[in-house]
Amino acid sequence: MLPSLAQWLQTLSPEFGFFRVFQYLTFRAVMAALTALLIGLIAGPPVIRRLTALKIGQPIRGYAMETHLSKSGTPTMGGVLVLLAIAIATLLWTDLTNRFVWIVLLVTLGFGAIGWVDDWRKVVNKDPEGMRSREKYFWQSVIGLLAALYLVFSISENSNMRVLELFFNWVRSGFDVNLPPKAGLMVPFFKEISYPLGVLGFVVLTYLVIVGSSNAVNLTDGLDGLAIMPVVMVGSVLGLFAYVTGSAVFSRYLFLPHIAGAGELLIFCAAMAGAGLAFLWFNTHPAQVFMGDVGALALGAALGTVAVIVRQEIVLAIMGGIFVVEALSVMLQVSYFKYTKRRYGAGRRILKMAPLHHHFEKSGWKETQVVVRFWIITMLLCLVGLSTLKLR
Repeated sequence: MLPSLAQWLQTLSPEFGFFRVFQYLTFRAVMAALTALLIGLIAGPPVIRRLTALKIGQPIRGYAMETHLSKSGTPTMGGVLVLLAIAIATLLWTDLTNRFVWIVLLVTLGFGAIGWVDDWRKVVNKDPEGMRSREKYFWQSVIGLLAALYLVFSISENSNMRVLELFFNWVRSGFDVNLPPKAGLMVPFFKEISYPLGVLGFVVLTYLVIVGSSNAVNLTDGLDGLAIMPVVMVGSVLGLFAYVTGSAVFSRYLFLPHIAGAGELLIFCAAMAGAGLAFLWFNTHPAQVFMGDVGALALGAALGTVAVIVRQEIVLAIMGGIFVVEALSVMLQVSYFKYTKRRYGAGRRILKMAPLHHHFEKSGWKETQVVVRFWIITMLLCLVGLSTLKLR
């Protein structure tokens, strides 16, 4: 919005020439981060007071850690504040004609809507389980598949008209169209190595990345500040990948696929980082507000969608290793429990408690120790992800 306004003012008079700075992507990224940060910090206290007045408090499961029982009633659905800050900052500072920004925003807000319904049911119905898993996964799948079907063609083309043309060609060919190499699965640490996926393979991979990362972040969001800081770090690095991928010069030099228009996602990632830091101000231990599913599901989906667009799905798994391990810990714990119950008549557990952060709490770690140590691990993994830019 503001870049278009600045460009219009420049056409009116030479005196407005200083507005040329609004055309620089890096300047707008910094301003988007600051805008989201200020929105979050200013709106945070009144939003928390409003949530408290409405008695929108987090219900605690009966089998939860004893140390968490004192958190019962802490305002939840604070993710609304994060999404609001991201949306406003992004719309203010991005090029509104960019198709990638819109698809990421729509996916983020769509998953946020699913999380909002989930949180609302927990609060209104006083049900810690909220939306049932089958219903939640259905709506996640709908949004994830729609996004995948759009991205499979938009990454290969430079305009929405060409996207439609490629889609119709795919239908006419009997759903058998080969995609350009840049739409393949990129392998980090190797020059120009990618595995062709085809339309079906791309859609399946994109669906798994978006829905998987959404649920992985949601499972990680169990301690004060545990999920939001890794989201900020991983999102910031993905923003750098978007900047490089969107530049024909940098992408050629670093042997990355050039995705025209992907650079604008730096604005979104910067807004996500600013909004996340503002939320951390209130979410740090002891938390004044929880993110809830409305924030965790949305931010996870946002990371997955950006990673797909910049063709860094494997790098996302590396940098978001904490999210991956947390999700795997739940899957393994549940699977092993069901298997042993069926085989031996009594369920057994691999971990003391899942997700993994609760296992460490049960092992004697304090909550703040778990959180900070997971942050440190994420920071190291993000550095590994950054190194893939050059180490090829």
